[in-house]
Amino acid sequence: MTARTDVAPHIETLPARAGETVDWPAWVPPPLREALAVPAPWRHQAEAAALAHAGTHTVIATGTASGKSLAYHLPVLTALLTDRRATALYVAPTKALGADQLHLLTSLDLPGFRAAGYDGDTPRAEREWVRRHARLVLTNPNMLHRGILPAHGAWATFLRHLRYVVLDECHAYRGVFGSHVAHVVRRLRRRARTVPTFILASATTGDPARAAARLIGAPVTAVTRDASPRGRTTFALCEPPLLPGAAPPETPRPPGSVLPRPSGSAPLGSSGSALPRPPGLAQPGGSGAVPLPAGDDGRGDLRPVRRSAVAETADLLADAVVAGVRTLAFVRSRRGAEVVASMARRSADEAVPGLGAQIAAYRSGYLPEDRRRLERQLREGTLTGLASTNALELGIDVSGLDAVLICGYPGTRASVWQQAGRAGRRGADATAVLVARDDPLDSYLVHHPQALFGAPVEATVLDPDNPYVLGPQLCCAAAESPLTPADLELFGGAPARAAADGLVASGALRRRPHGLYWTHTGRPDVDLRGPGGPAVSVVERDTGRLLGSVDAAAAHHQVHPGAVHLHQGETYVVDSLDLDDGVALVTAEEPAWTTHARDTTALSVVGVRRYRDAGSVGLFLGDVEVTHQVVSYQRRRLGSGEVMDTRPLDLPPRQLRTVAVWYTVSAGALAAAGVDPADVPGALHAAEHAAIGLLPLVATCDRWDIGGLSTAAHPDTAAPTVFVYDGHPGGAGFAERAYEAAATWLDATRTAVAQCGCATGCPSCVQSPKCGNGNQPLAKRAAVAVLDVVLAALCGPSPEARPGA
Repeated sequence: MTARTDVAPHIETLPARAGETVDWPAWVPPPLREALAVPAPWRHQAEAAALAHAGTHTVIATGTASGKSLAYHLPVLTALLTDRRATALYVAPTKALGADQLHLLTSLDLPGFRAAGYDGDTPRAEREWVRRHARLVLTNPNMLHRGILPAHGAWATFLRHLRYVVLDECHAYRGVFGSHVAHVVRRLRRRARTVPTFILASATTGDPARAAARLIGAPVTAVTRDASPRGRTTFALCEPPLLPGAAPPETPRPPGSVLPRPSGSAPLGSSGSALPRPPGLAQPGGSGAVPLPAGDDGRGDLRPVRRSAVAETADLLADAVVAGVRTLAFVRSRRGAEVVASMARRSADEAVPGLGAQIAAYRSGYLPEDRRRLERQLREGTLTGLASTNALELGIDVSGLDAVLICGYPGTRASVWQQAGRAGRRGADATAVLVARDDPLDSYLVHHPQALFGAPVEATVLDPDNPYVLGPQLCCAAAESPLTPADLELFGGAPARAAADGLVASGALRRRPHGLYWTHTGRPDVDLRGPGGPAVSVVERDTGRLLGSVDAAAAHHQVHPGAVHLHQGETYVVDSLDLDDGVALVTAEEPAWTTHARDTTALSVVGVRRYRDAGSVGLFLGDVEVTHQVVSYQRRRLGSGEVMDTRPLDLPPRQLRTVAVWYTVSAGALAAAGVDPADVPGALHAAEHAAIGLLPLVATCDRWDIGGLSTAAHPDTAAPTVFVYDGHPGGAGFAERAYEAAATWLDATRTAVAQCGCATGCPSCVQSPKCGNGNQPLAKRAAVAVLDVVLAALCGPSPEARPGA
């Protein structure tokens, strides 16, 4: 198969690379060498293993499929084989990765130690055995936080002899989640008799030693030079073609014509509810809903401009399966993964009856047995094509894949390379295709490939000092045992002492001569991924069968009463949603419509942390409160996307206290720049949309991590204002990075809008897939003028940033 140049304007060839091996370290026992069945380690594996064996906290940050697991297996398994009392803990961000590592360790069949998984899928009857007998326990941060540390007395023997802690795929611990995990690690360090040696494995990331040190609270040495072999990778940037102005819904094209072959939904919105967003995320991209008409990737009430990235990815996946190319398609949402798999199955069956059975979807929310079955089928090669969320981005061993499809820029360059690296494992040649959505950032990258291929990957951002994280984690630690002054130093020193004083003042902690005590009878209820609450179970009303679950924060959009819900290719309609009991009852149906939730957002300024006075322009960083509520949903006819009706919903509002960056522009400066007063709301709205789309260029986030609001006269600023805020309680570092890199960020925003070839604005520049105002009003040319005013003020001579009052 060859790439069509009309949809792949840029193809990058990444050359093959030879590997560099070294001798086995002398301290590795011969039985371990034999069991591993590896002729010799790569240089970076031996270097990282030697550092960890000597007791140095180490992070190995090399490319996907570079053999990072061997680097930590060598010192860990050596310790377990040579010291009969030693124990080790392996922590992975996903259950799938932990299960994959357990499968590998079991296959080694080494005598002298027992490895066992301990996570939410472990039967309760087996948990006592694991606590008493396992010497290598594989778990995840949530189980460490909720199941192991609160029961540290039962784990006393294991923790007393803890020699190593492996934090695999540690680049996943970023933002608020990463900040919580950093304190879970500190709580683990309190419970160990001596400080264990930490070994961290990461995808290639900026400044891995600094990020790893913030994660574990101690200095870390980084190994970053990748000495593993790599096959040639053909990487295509694909922009789906423009649609005819009044064309009817598309008909599938024949499989087998687009995907470059390695050498060696219905469109999104046609049968489901709105896209999910991370826990705690208030409405991004303006105040309102996440409408998804049939045939697009979420462009409000607008007619599609380009063919859907979801439809294009589904066709590419079908092409690959028909050609016998083992392919993994990464899709940004759970629902998108279901739709891609469903469309690809239909296309493959049309080409070769029965071939669609080799294509499946994979996402979180499935039952454990369904996830394990899909992982096994992928590993064994029973599945030729799989559409997955980023649940399979991490290092599960899926050797033998030929190609990877990435449906929409995943938010960071690090994720692009991590996902693309799933193909071509074991040094084989590979193909990767990034299918651009109608999105400012996706369009920018397709037409400015140097921003992807010529730029370093981002650093992992986490902030353990975030008071919204630190306070609850100190409560968890105090509930495990009283906090001492030495503990407060471990948890951050001055910020921890300040947080502890606040907790004492509020009555959560009580100060006694032997430390700070938790004052309540129950344990603190702290969710590592944000205060979204427990997941909502999706249950079939007629049978009582549990289909899966939906995150609490996404339930308002995905399983509101009347919502159309997709699960493993089947369509259901939600009869009722009980938020108190966490249950959504659904009935299997085949409605002739889709549903799309609508919501509203309000924002108020709580305080200013920093600001720049640039004359007619002000740049601010501060705390804001966002109120978000789903108020209605639309039913849209399948195929045409015609709005049939809008139905009200009675769901409670959700509030978010977070950090925002915002700029104000004087009305006089806008008038002097030729912006008509009537165009000011549309100009600010367009600039806000584009800025949200481009923020991932300077901050480790994607547009689903952030939100925005713009207004011609905000009551708290008394001026035309554009806000962009972190979608996590207490902030996640994104707004701070935007404030620090405002000139670079807004200059890229201005370039993307000005260079877009559309006349009045399109999804590639100023239209947002998340706008609840139906992308109205928008004024593209006036937005360029607004950004010119802001950049002229910020990039000229100006006083240094000053702390806010």
